[in-house]
Amino acid sequence: MAGIKALISLSFGGAIGLMFLMLGCALPVYDKYWPLFLLFFYILSPIPYCISRRVVDDTDSASNACKELAIFLTTGIVISAFGLPIVFARAEVIAWGACALVLTGNVVIFSTILGFFIVFGSNDDFSWQQW
Repeated sequence: MAGIKALISLSFGGAIGLMFLMLGCALPVYDKYWPLFLLFFYILSPIPYCISRRVVDDTDSASNACKELAIFLTTGIVISAFGLPIVFARAEVIAWGACALVLTGNVVIFSTILGFFIVFGSNDDFSWQQW
């Protein structure tokens, strides 16, 4: 069972990442809220992996197509989340400073999501390692 320190660290990381996203949107210099579309990517990124963990029968096979497809889809979502602010900045919808703040927020948020799966993903109810 993961400790309270891990939970506090993950919530702090999520808050810092969302703060960078909000700073990229709401500072009076930038004042454009288009980067808030990244919230959809934050919500969508863990879904394929969570679905594949529920569907996949954890056998001794070295490769699993469902799990690999989930990792591929998650990677596509994460790459799109990093590409969208750059496209916005290239099209001069947002400023480059806002793009830098949003990309910093992306790094922090996705690191927090990865940390969540590392900390809380290893404790399953049923595992062959118990025997």
